[in-house]
Amino acid sequence: MKKLVAPSLLSADFGNLKSEIEMINRSECDWLHLDIMDGVFVPNISFGFPVLESVARLCCKPLDVHLMIVQPEKFIHEVQTLGAYSMNVHVEACPHLHRVVQQIKEAGMKAGVTLNPATPVSMLVDIINDVDLVMLMAVNPGFGGQRFIPHTLDKVRELRRLIESSGSDVLIEVDGGVNRETGRLLREAGTDVLVAGSAVFQSTDAVDEIRVLKNL
Repeated sequence: MKKLVAPSLLSADFGNLKSEIEMINRSECDWLHLDIMDGVFVPNISFGFPVLESVARLCCKPLDVHLMIVQPEKFIHEVQTLGAYSMNVHVEACPHLHRVVQQIKEAGMKAGVTLNPATPVSMLVDIINDVDLVMLMAVNPGFGGQRFIPHTLDKVRELRRLIESSGSDVLIEVDGGVNRETGRLLREAGTDVLVAGSAVFQSTDAVDEIRVLKNL
């Protein structure tokens, strides 16, 4: 199991975006997590590619792009152009998931799939050997600052068993309600990548908070 941390830009102060990115660059975080919302798949709109292009120019960390949108395959080229390390799409938004995963890989990115809280891990059985990472939502997607759903811990354990039985080397990523307390429980359950938004950007010392999460 790896111990990675990916702060979520959704919780950053967008009035001071440059300084927030500079903080990310100074920190021990592994990736910068970017949530793209369309107001259709989820009941909110976040930021679009013009903002992401500015972030990509400033950020020295690999970009972990999470598309909470319908038809995410339409934007594979745009995400690739950002120089993104990984592109995450929702199982629920992709009726032809295998095709989308292959397109992401052909574009030179790591392919990730995401499950909403009510979507069972069993949905991954036929795709687990084709993806690089699986992200479990520990809150209902669309808004930052929500409370962690405890059942996510059981899903992490189930996903870890699936990965081990399939012989794959998929990373487990969890997004939503991640802080020191839930992060420790997630690590114990087998989570590789902690996505933390409010816990990092609303802390008094974000660099130190990232360090703590990294060492859980």
